[in-house]
Amino acid sequence: MPAEVSLRSKIFNLFTNFGKMLGCYFLFFMLLAILQSTFPSFDYNQYQQTKIFELLKAEPWKFAFMAAIFAPVMEEGVFRSLLKPTNFSLRFFVCCILFMIGMAVIPEEAHWSLKFGVLAGTLLLAFYALGELIPENIFRKICYWLHRYYLINWILGAVIFGFVHIFNYVDSFQIDLVLFLMIFPRIIAGFFFGKIKLENHGLIWPILMHSMNNSMVLLFILPLSLSN
Repeated sequence: MPAEVSLRSKIFNLFTNFGKMLGCYFLFFMLLAILQSTFPSFDYNQYQQTKIFELLKAEPWKFAFMAAIFAPVMEEGVFRSLLKPTNFSLRFFVCCILFMIGMAVIPEEAHWSLKFGVLAGTLLLAFYALGELIPENIFRKICYWLHRYYLINWILGAVIFGFVHIFNYVDSFQIDLVLFLMIFPRIIAGFFFGKIKLENHGLIWPILMHSMNNSMVLLFILPLSLSN
């Protein structure tokens, strides 16, 4: 019974934080609308997520997989695994980094499902090997250090998570006020993904929340793409 109560409370906390995140989105976009009406020359539409919308039109189901499954798992593996980590999440972090490197190395001509399948199988072996090759005391020392500075890790992870999404809009890193405002909702999201990781004590919870966030967008834009 206590485990069931704990699980119910964690699920409740997941949806509570998701609602708070949506509320922060709402407040942010209200402030943005006020900013645009106050300064009509402020061009919020000068940057577009062109590549993302091209992928959505060309391969909508691949886009759905990337948004609802792949991105939440990989991005939370990179940005939240080190937040009060365990032995498991440390190894998962390394595997996510290796996965990203593999994605960059494998030729683009390879079918996306084959590419993901081969990399996932290889990294399962890498995950096992890390546990066997690296002594337990090293994992404990790293975990101790990262637990001690978790607050810096939480905020820094949220900010970097937001800034990485600049590449949704431009090909090379640059920053101006408009771009900062466009990625600010991602910083908000990163904050809440870290919050649910800390409160629910598990990486699965920010992955689920991230997937809920992306799936909510999919519910609006995917049907429009399939009908065109």
